[in-house]
Amino acid sequence: MSTHETVKTPAPPALPDASNTGAGKAHPGRSALKGGIFGYYADQFDIYLPIITLAPAMIFFQSPEMDKGTAATIAALVFASTLIARPLGSAIFGHFADKFGRHKLTLVALAGFGLATLAIAALPGYQSIGIWSVVLLVLLRFIGGVFLGGEYSTAVPLAMEWTPKKRRGLASGLITATNPLANATIAILTFTLLMMLPAGSIASPYVQWGWRIPFAIGGILAAAVFFYYLRHVEEAPGFEASAAKESPVRALFLGKHRRSLLQVFILMTGLWFLTNVAAAILPATLKNAVGVPDKTVSVIMLIASVVTIGGFLGAASLSQKLGRRRFYIAFGITSLLIASAAFIALLNTPAENLVAVTILAVVIDVFTISAFGPVAAYLTERFPAAIRASGYGIGYSFALIIPAFYTFYLSGLAVFMPIAYTPVVLIVIGALLLAVGAYLGPETRDVDMGPQAAELTNFRA
Repeated sequence: MSTHETVKTPAPPALPDASNTGAGKAHPGRSALKGGIFGYYADQFDIYLPIITLAPAMIFFQSPEMDKGTAATIAALVFASTLIARPLGSAIFGHFADKFGRHKLTLVALAGFGLATLAIAALPGYQSIGIWSVVLLVLLRFIGGVFLGGEYSTAVPLAMEWTPKKRRGLASGLITATNPLANATIAILTFTLLMMLPAGSIASPYVQWGWRIPFAIGGILAAAVFFYYLRHVEEAPGFEASAAKESPVRALFLGKHRRSLLQVFILMTGLWFLTNVAAAILPATLKNAVGVPDKTVSVIMLIASVVTIGGFLGAASLSQKLGRRRFYIAFGITSLLIASAAFIALLNTPAENLVAVTILAVVIDVFTISAFGPVAAYLTERFPAAIRASGYGIGYSFALIIPAFYTFYLSGLAVFMPIAYTPVVLIVIGALLLAVGAYLGPETRDVDMGPQAAELTNFRA
């Protein structure tokens, strides 16, 4: 087969019509999609908790004598522990989901990160148990990260396998758009709590117990989704016929699918570079380089998150019309031009011009992380049924590793250029990797994701 051909495969058995699912009973495909949306939202809600909610209360877990450098390192470790654990969780849960079913492993993943989040809400502080408070916090975030990596490695493929291919783009956008939605929800919730419960000192209400409320809500969300899956979501159609006979992880790293994984790794590494610029570097740039006050930065990023929900949905729908491959090539080129130009313009815009600053921040956000819109569809279409959960989870998570060290890359680039402009280089690198990664892979929009679907192993040289 030519590497420039669109991959097409035999159609799977037709999904049952809604009229045949029983009176009052939802179509299993719709239930699986709703479960994917709810589960991904709960997952993303949990991920943002230490970044937004816990930041004003970190003194609860620290010694009063701790210097700022050590405190910053501990705060980074709390977040990093989850990032490190997610690839591990995706490999473990993806393997067993391909062996024993998406549904069972989704339930385990939801229960796991829900319990870990509730346990964090009940943690005592440094005043009660000393250094063990932060040790337990990091440990629980790591454990939760393993289960978080498992959740999207199981629930997302399950939702996509139930979705007709002509609707997979939109379905993918509905799932992944809960990322900025969860970010916005956490920001509003934390802002509201801080307005009602003062923070700042170890004895303040927010530091003592206010931060626990969002963590408790995160645990309850996971429990609600768990019971939804238990009652309403069914195993992927035809799963028994597609159960993996060999190790899915081995097939990805050492078998015939290693070239497919490498191609996905290139594309997703680029996307994670773009994501780090938008989610981590942009807020710091607004504060330190542009000079926008802390509270105003929070409002700007909240506006950007809300607008980017539409960006996710638009990107996902556009990929359904253009095809995934053409979309990602076009998005990479567009991001390189528009996001990098907007970042340079932002650095040269006075903080007093809040309208312009906000518009530029929104443009940067939309033209970087909106590319996540079709990811759920693309990564599941990219791998055959027997290794789909592993392929999705590992392809999604392992690409986090190189971009995770972005602070070191910025420091290195600062030797050659002003540090404020170094994120532009990361935008260019991320955009190029995204476009090149897409070019190296096949078109997947028309892939039938039944158990008999052809395997996509071609890699563009």
